[in-house]
Amino acid sequence: MIYFDNAATTYPKPRAVYDAVLRAMTEAGGNPGRSAHRLSMAAADIIYDCRCELAEFFGCSVPENVVFTYNTTYALNIAIKGLVSRGDHVLISNFEHNSVLRPVAALASRNVTYSVFDARGSTVEVLNSIKSLVRRNTSAIICTHVSNVCGLELPIAEIGEYCASRHIAFIVDAAQSAGVRPIDMRAYNIDALCIPGHKSLYGITGCGAVIFNEKYRESYIPFSPIIEGGSGVDSLNIGMPSLLPERFEAGTLCVPAIAALLAGVREVRRVGIDKIAQHELKLKAKLCELLSEMPEVELYLPSCDDESRPGTGVVAFNIKGKPSSDIADAFAKRGICVRSGFHCAPLAHKALGTGPDGAVRVSFSMYSSENEVRAFATALHEIIAEG
Repeated sequence: MIYFDNAATTYPKPRAVYDAVLRAMTEAGGNPGRSAHRLSMAAADIIYDCRCELAEFFGCSVPENVVFTYNTTYALNIAIKGLVSRGDHVLISNFEHNSVLRPVAALASRNVTYSVFDARGSTVEVLNSIKSLVRRNTSAIICTHVSNVCGLELPIAEIGEYCASRHIAFIVDAAQSAGVRPIDMRAYNIDALCIPGHKSLYGITGCGAVIFNEKYRESYIPFSPIIEGGSGVDSLNIGMPSLLPERFEAGTLCVPAIAALLAGVREVRRVGIDKIAQHELKLKAKLCELLSEMPEVELYLPSCDDESRPGTGVVAFNIKGKPSSDIADAFAKRGICVRSGFHCAPLAHKALGTGPDGAVRVSFSMYSSENEVRAFATALHEIIAEG
């Protein structure tokens, strides 16, 4: 089997991740933060160690500002619905996933409006698009770091600097970049960073996180959680705790998934994100070279010539005149895993002009190889020949 659907979730995982899940289930099987017995304390230790690892990895000095969630979507909902107030205006990019677009659109019930800036082109062009849309009541810019459709990388350092100069909150969706592109919350002026556990951080599904800027630790969090329930602390209070992380962690956390994330981050740090990124980009360049030699193939490449924004190992394409779902099915019959359709990102497909059937997406991980890329190209030749 050739697995090229890593933008959805990476596979396989490092051996250390599988081992961590088993240890969490057999040696830390208690409910964290609810008891003082050995199994409960072991689970709590895993969770705190993961908070510390993530905080250090992403440039946050306060581990308690790492709030665990079910996934990136849940993290984005917490950040967006918390940091955007009634009557505000926000900006999003034209490459956003529905995990940003839908929560923002849903805020219309609070009289929140939004505008869409163009993320294509040079850093200066992207910033000019943003500046042309900012209003007096613009309270937040919410954007992906890297597109899940084509790997386009947005200039989040420069966007963050602009946000800081205008006192605008900056929320970053790092679903496709966490673990493969450098992110420093402090240097990039990020107010809320939303990450998955199961993609380029090589954990398993069932865990994500929103990491808040240190400034939200000073006294209390000024906005409400989106669900309430048991937190293991301050049980006599009818409301949720006022401090992080408990304010947003209602209910029992998924300890095995957090253990997997901890092991995955450590493995990424051991290998090095620069090494992983260069490997994926090398495979992307090779695939694009092979696909460009096939006149029947239409490639959807992001328009960015900025070397500081290389993006990630994601390629979108179609065979002219053939539905993307048929192409993906043909690959599946050959034991090759890709994804077709609109990838929960209609804005990106509109910007790329992929057409009514979306596109086929190929996405790499640190375990992908050039031999697999060549085998993929051979299979694509066969699919084209079949008509």
